[in-house]
Parts: sequence; structure tokens; C-alpha cells
Amino acid sequence: MIGRDPEGRVMPFVRPAPPRRTGNPPTGQVARSARLAAVPVAYAGRRIAGFGKKVAGRPPADVDRDIRTRTAEHLFQVLGELKGCVAKLGQLLGLLELGLGPDLAEPYRQALARLHDSAPAMLPGAVHTELATHLGPDWRSLFLEFEDRASAAASVGQVHRARWHDGTPVAVKVMYPGARRAVLADLQALRRATPLFTALLPGADTRPVIEALCEEIRAELDYAREAANQRAFAAAFADDPDVVLSRVIAQQGDVLVTEWLDGVPLSRLILRGEAAELDRLGVLILRFLFSAPARAAHVYGDPHPGNFLRMPDGRLGVVDFGACMPWPAAFLDVAGDVGAAVIADSPADLEAAIRRHGFVAPGRELDIETVAARLQPVRDALMAPTYPLSADWLRKQVRLATDLRLSNVLRQLTMPPDHTPILRSFLGGVAVLCQLQTAVPLRAECTRWYPETAAAAGL
Repeated sequence: MIGRDPEGRVMPFVRPAPPRRTGNPPTGQVARSARLAAVPVAYAGRRIAGFGKKVAGRPPADVDRDIRTRTAEHLFQVLGELKGCVAKLGQLLGLLELGLGPDLAEPYRQALARLHDSAPAMLPGAVHTELATHLGPDWRSLFLEFEDRASAAASVGQVHRARWHDGTPVAVKVMYPGARRAVLADLQALRRATPLFTALLPGADTRPVIEALCEEIRAELDYAREAANQRAFAAAFADDPDVVLSRVIAQQGDVLVTEWLDGVPLSRLILRGEAAELDRLGVLILRFLFSAPARAAHVYGDPHPGNFLRMPDGRLGVVDFGACMPWPAAFLDVAGDVGAAVIADSPADLEAAIRRHGFVAPGRELDIETVAARLQPVRDALMAPTYPLSADWLRKQVRLATDLRLSNVLRQLTMPPDHTPILRSFLGGVAVLCQLQTAVPLRAECTRWYPETAAAAGL
């Protein structure tokens, strides 16, 4: 190829050298945007190529399946490279993919499982530099062994297996260099997208909700805060016969060292586990999420299959406490008030409770009959000894919730911003339980951990 210099003279074209790999995720806004923009472009290319294959006689179903699989691989590869808030998007896609049919969703489910489990390309030199920065130049003296290859990926860091100087097996969580800058850039982009959410949910005051979500994500960058969360949870569940949480060994700057939990991630068990075992683990997850506010005064904010483990003795292991938030105790009054109206099956009382607690803007019309119908599954789950959750059930709920038609009643509702941690935990927890096909004893757990609220609701 040839080109011309600024004075018009012909000169050879020299292809620029590819950027040198450092093992760190891209942090610049242009680079991150380019990675994401490549996904729909590549998808369009696959569709065009697929049309040619169909014309050539290849079965259309095989072509479409290949397009979905390759697109899922590409999408989650990009999410895995970028990390930060974009990886949180990957976790959200883990919920939304359940809104697809089983055949359509399978490539996304498999790719998402690999995103949760796979080690990112943060090279050993970069890891060593971060450890020296935060633990000191003699960081190796703190460990008897340290594995350079990452064992797991996190949204803003990666985890390495090691042995502490006293012989304790530990997990060493190291934040990616530049992760803060990348996340803060993502948060600015999320804030700029607020008008889009307002258009989708015209009845909601989305700005304070988006701001609350941004503050939650920003808080996850603080490993000292995460260590404090983990210590609080570990103390609260120290004597639990069914749940095991690891102790915090050390924390300095962007490095967190905790006891290693040698279990199997649920993201693997979902693909090949026994139904009875998955149901049992689902009940333990429900109990953990429900009891955490009462026992640890915190909401566990990041429930997804990569953060739950089946331990060798059958107990439930829980990791990653960066997204935990203090429990808003006033929410119990809301739950009791709204719950009483749901249990009584009284639309008039339900509307009064919804308006009283700020779930609809003052003076805005509300199709309360439709709201009551949407809450019927909650009533059924609270009234029955157990309520079966499944991917089919969640698929139906996701389709109702994401319906963009003006008649969607969710477009009339809003949410107080201090409830965002609860909603985040609820959505993630429900998605996990549906993947496990769990029959949830919701009523029993409500009355066990929150007896006064359950009594106020009429349980």
C-alpha cells in the first residue's frame, strides 16, 4: 500500500506495530469504547457471512447456532478483558440470558461461566509490581509459595493461590493497575446515560438511583472496606453449620489476602450437578442472603454462581464481599407494610403502601390491578411451604419486566435510591436460585429471621 506525506509526496505505507501487551485491562475511554463497539460490528459481519452459508446450502439452524456461539464467545471475551463496570454488565447479562429460550441462551450461559472462572491476562510481571507496591519490596517473604498464574477473575482484580508464611493456604486478590481510572470512566458514562433510563422508565426519578448505584460500585474499589465487610460476615457466620466464610489474613492497599476456600464454584455445578444437590445448595443460598442483614447488618450485594462454592463437606462457601452494603433497617417497615397488602390481596391497601413509601411519584396514575397481578408470585411464594423457581419462571418474569411497551406497569413506578443494594441482591439471588431449580421455603425463612416483620405482614 502507498500513501502521501503532508506535502503530497508518495511514500510507502507502514503498518503500525500492534500495541505491546502488558497484561493489564485497557483503561482509556477510547480503547474501552472501541472494544465494546467491535462486538456489534463483528456480529453484523457474522450475519452477512451466515447468509452466504445458507445460500450455499448449509442448514439454517446450524448457521444460526454458530453465529450465537461465536458472538457469545466474543462478547464475554471483551467483558473479561475490560473488567470494571463492564464486567458487572456481564453479570447482568447472566440474568437477562435467562429470558431467552434454552437453545438461544446456552452459548451465553457457557461463555458466562468461563468469564466467572477464567484467569485474565494479567502477566506475572505486572502482578509482582503490584505486590511490591502494596506489600513492600520483600513481599515474597510473606509467602511460602505464590502461584503466578491467576486462579480466578474478579471485576476489578484477579485472585492468586498462595501459602502464607505460617503455612495457611490463602487467596491473594490483586487489583488491576488502572482499574480505578477505568471504573471511574465507566461510571461517568453510566451517569451520562441517565436520560436513556428516564426514557425507558418515565415514572422513575432515575438520577438518584443511578447515583446510588455508582456509589456502590465505587465502594467496591476499596479493599480495606471489603476486608471490614468480610470480617463482619465471618464473625456473624462463625458457628453456622451450613455456611463457611474465610478469614481475612491481611490487607494492604490494593491487595487482600484471605483464607483459601477449596470448593467447586456453582457456575460449574449448574452444568452437571445432581438436581437434589443443587436444590439443597439453593436453599442454603436463600438462607444466607436472607439472614445476612439480621446477622451481619449488611446486604450481600453480589450473588452470582461464581461467588458460591460447594465445599468438600457439603457446606456452602461464600467469597467476594466487595459489594456488601450496610442494611437499611427502615426497609423492614416497608416490607411489613407492603407485604401485609400483598398477603391480604388488597389492591387498595397495596396502592396506599406503595405511595406511602415512595414507589410511585406523587400524583402519578398507577394501574394498581396490574401491579397486584405482577406481585402474585411473591404472595404465592410466601403462602406456600415451598415455591419452585426455574429458568422458565424467570424467563417469564424477565420478559414482563423488560417489555418496552408503554403499557408496562413498571414504567409507572420508581424506587427510593437507598433500596438499590436490596434490589441488586434480590435480582442476583433470584437468578441464581432459578438456575439451581430451587424450591424456596420463603415463608419459613421470613418468619425465622424477621418474626416481627412477618407478623406485621400477616404470615
